[in-house]
Amino acid sequence: MNAREFNFDGIVGPTHHYGGLAPGNLASQANRLARSHPRQAALEGLAKMKLLADLGVPQAVLPPHPRPHWPFLKQHGLTGTNAEIIEQAARTRPDLLSIAYSASAMWTANAATVSPSADTADGRVHFTPANLKSLSHRALESEQTATVLRQIFNNHRYFSICDPLPANELLADEGAANQMRLCRNHAAAGLEVFVYGIDFDGTSSLRPKHYLARQTRQASERIAALHELDESRRCFIQQNPLAIDAGVFHNDVIAVSNERVLLCHEQAFVDQPHALSQLEHFLAGELQVIEVSAAELSLQEAVQTYLFNSQLITIPAAPSPAGTATGREAMLLLCPEECRTHVRARKVIDRILAEENPIEDVRFVDVRQSMRNGGGPACLRLRIVLNDAEYAAVSGNVFLTNALYEQLCNWVERHYREELTPQDLADPQLAEDVEAALRELTGLLKL
Repeated sequence: MNAREFNFDGIVGPTHHYGGLAPGNLASQANRLARSHPRQAALEGLAKMKLLADLGVPQAVLPPHPRPHWPFLKQHGLTGTNAEIIEQAARTRPDLLSIAYSASAMWTANAATVSPSADTADGRVHFTPANLKSLSHRALESEQTATVLRQIFNNHRYFSICDPLPANELLADEGAANQMRLCRNHAAAGLEVFVYGIDFDGTSSLRPKHYLARQTRQASERIAALHELDESRRCFIQQNPLAIDAGVFHNDVIAVSNERVLLCHEQAFVDQPHALSQLEHFLAGELQVIEVSAAELSLQEAVQTYLFNSQLITIPAAPSPAGTATGREAMLLLCPEECRTHVRARKVIDRILAEENPIEDVRFVDVRQSMRNGGGPACLRLRIVLNDAEYAAVSGNVFLTNALYEQLCNWVERHYREELTPQDLADPQLAEDVEAALRELTGLLKL
């Protein structure tokens, strides 16, 4: 059956701010307490989605999470009316208020791990929402992510939504940002590559020295089992601890794959030649690895530019007047604007385009508001392969059309503040405005 890869992007929430809540995420730390622009951030994300939709790439949206997270504030002893709770938090624990208002659910690459039906034993699409237990502000997302996925993918004939893994150190899980899928095409069975930062059962002492490894091998193995992946369809490789200490907090900051192409830095994985040989064995010589050396681009420059957090996408062949596809499919590298102006990153991109490989075009997108918080183009989307029957079974008005794009832009213009600082979170009116905005969005998306 025909199958396509859909990008489900998170709509940037109206409380997008720079709280500096993520140690190991260098951009987040560098911009802590700076002034953010929520309206601009949301429109940047929507413009990226529209660009891809116009190129024929299937695109959908996921809503922001309700904020502030009232249960979190109440669990920390804050009581009274909503306005009183906000006033207490702003006066005594502004750190808690920033966590409760975090808009980090916009980075849907961390929302869940997804296995297409072509890979699973029961022939259903499997989802496991990430527990995101490593950071307090992200751990708040797990329950709401599961709820939203169960609303959209509610047909049990085609979809299986697992519970998030138990939120403990052994099973720390950060979702699809640490998963890649290699296949001959999206409809074919693939190899699901799980990249972990630490193995609690292993004898290896390899682990980062400065920053936390957020994904465990144990979590990845548990997800592979829950998704009913055959042993021949799963592979586990370790992220290079040097990369984590350089600010590569997720694999998608240092490697990206699409179908039979893998673009990665030479310091992405532990024992990289062996790791790549495992992947090449599955695709029987068809895997094309595009490796960027440290001499071309250092780990620090990779983090600065987010070159590897670009989206690598198959662009559908153009239809003929008779309705059949003409020509061949090619791949597009969708890079953050920062890669255009960085001399060495741009040189790497030009080298990739000049070589013999499926990547034939590059586009640059301005998602600077997200980038300043440590999230590039690939962070903003969750990749979900759906066949025709699965696509028809999706609920809600979530697939991006021209009409929905215009409606969402108008909604953002009406409801989002132009500027926001962490101090502005103390305004009780913000909570009321956000609640009203999300209530309207729920109706628009029919969720």
